[in-house]
Amino acid sequence: MISFTLNGRKTDVDVPPEMPLLWVLRDVLHLTGTKFGCGMALCGACTVHLEGSPLRSCLTPVSVVEGKAVTTIEGLAPKENPHPCQRAWSELSVPQCGYCQSGQIMSAAALLETKPTPTDEDIDTAMSGNICRCGTYPRIRAAIHRAAELKNGGTP
Repeated sequence: MISFTLNGRKTDVDVPPEMPLLWVLRDVLHLTGTKFGCGMALCGACTVHLEGSPLRSCLTPVSVVEGKAVTTIEGLAPKENPHPCQRAWSELSVPQCGYCQSGQIMSAAALLETKPTPTDEDIDTAMSGNICRCGTYPRIRAAIHRAAELKNGGTP
């Protein structure tokens, strides 16, 4: 039995300790917002937070999260009060196909926790592990700047 906190709730799963966290989230716990992309921790579609830091869940054995806090896109913020990144993504119509966007948002949210007013260079560095096959990078960068404004009271 593996025990951890998932989106603020104590969670126990009876799975092999080497099972990737991604498959625990999707197949066992039925949280499908976290996506499978490459399976090699290169594209960022599977990004979740572990203790507030971005983590690629596709290669992370679930045993790594024992006793720790995991946040998925479903737990980032309540629907009635979206996270500033979620608000900015919607406001600026960032997604094209949308497949990578939960991973993009999770990486962006982690960035804003460490850099409340990121520069373009900060954004490029933090987001370099997230691939968008549709090429919405300019909109992603603009949304991160907008999310920073929203998080900091709505002003630039």
